[in-house]
Amino acid sequence: MSESAPVNIEEILELLPHRYPFLLVDRVLDYQLESPPRIRALKNVTMNEPFFQGHFPGHPVMPGVLILEAMAQAAGCLAHLARKADGAEDQLYYLVKIDKARFSRVVIPGDQLIFEVSQKRLVRGMGLYEATTLVDDKPVARAELLCAARPNPAA
Repeated sequence: MSESAPVNIEEILELLPHRYPFLLVDRVLDYQLESPPRIRALKNVTMNEPFFQGHFPGHPVMPGVLILEAMAQAAGCLAHLARKADGAEDQLYYLVKIDKARFSRVVIPGDQLIFEVSQKRLVRGMGLYEATTLVDDKPVARAELLCAARPNPAA
């Protein structure tokens, strides 16, 4: 991947509309906008996450649906970084479809999730992304994500 400056949490808050407790990307490690556009981002999983109170008491496991959402947020960061580089208008990106989702192990407090997301294609405001989540360089989840760009009503 070509070198790019990391994107810190303050910059992520400018890119994504999500806020606590639903912001699931802590940092963008690196990204490239040339073909194929891709990004590597991370989330530190701590026992302080609100979902661990009920999933599961005595055996905390990060819900798979939140891992998928975090991968989609990483894809959203990539899309926003590309639009920002092009000087394009502000838009929101909605997750509209998930295909081929697979989970290979549980995620627990203390894990650091690394999201590797590549854009497969972009057609009519819809981006298809291939995403993998790693812990300790081992895959824990994979999926294909379809995201749709729509005008930002707050802009």
